[in-house]
Amino acid sequence: MRQVSFHPDVAGHAHGSVLVNFGNTQVICCAMLEKGVPNWMKYQGVSGGWLTAEYSMLPYSTLERKGRDVNRGKIDGRSSEIQRLIGRSLRAVVDLEKIGQRTLWIDCDVLRADGGTRTASITGACVAAEMAFQRFVAARKLDISPMSRLATAVSTGVWKGDCVLDLNYHEDKGAEVDFNLVMTEDLEMIELQGTGEGATFSDAEMLEMLRLGKKGAGEIALKQRQVLDTFDPKSDLELLTRLQ
Repeated sequence: MRQVSFHPDVAGHAHGSVLVNFGNTQVICCAMLEKGVPNWMKYQGVSGGWLTAEYSMLPYSTLERKGRDVNRGKIDGRSSEIQRLIGRSLRAVVDLEKIGQRTLWIDCDVLRADGGTRTASITGACVAAEMAFQRFVAARKLDISPMSRLATAVSTGVWKGDCVLDLNYHEDKGAEVDFNLVMTEDLEMIELQGTGEGATFSDAEMLEMLRLGKKGAGEIALKQRQVLDTFDPKSDLELLTRLQ
């Protein structure tokens, strides 16, 4: 594992925010709860709230400048795939009935990309979301946090013939096999993405990647809990008064 760290409350107006580092990969993850749900929920009579995510790589996050999606007129396929993955991952651990007629918006902006931006985004987004929920509980806008358990994510793969954990950019670029695991903090599977990059992999390699992924996810989940255990939801009283 690379060094994983969290720096909470980096965005003053967000209900929950964290800068998450997976080695040199840095992502700002923010969570905001707003009143209202998508129209399709109203038309279909779906109760409770909704959770959705947006993901973007800032122009200076890569070695060569990456143009903004807005200038192309559409989001690229990779970003669309990742933001849908983030949403699915958090909806697996959040009871949307408990947030009422609200939408939880998750925004993940990559400051620096060195491999594992999607896994860092999911991991940081979960922390930001729980921070937001704790603030709404402190403001007596929610009875309890609707997050049943934390979600965490980590990459594994086969690189130069060896199973490795938490690949950086150079390892990911040259990997023969690429796996991304999304799990709960008690190591139940949420989503597993795995593919051979011009190569195949054996049952033994797959089981070793799963073993490494569980090991890494467990370590990350402990750090998520540590930052949340020291978080004071009443630290920003002005923000609490604005919650609806």
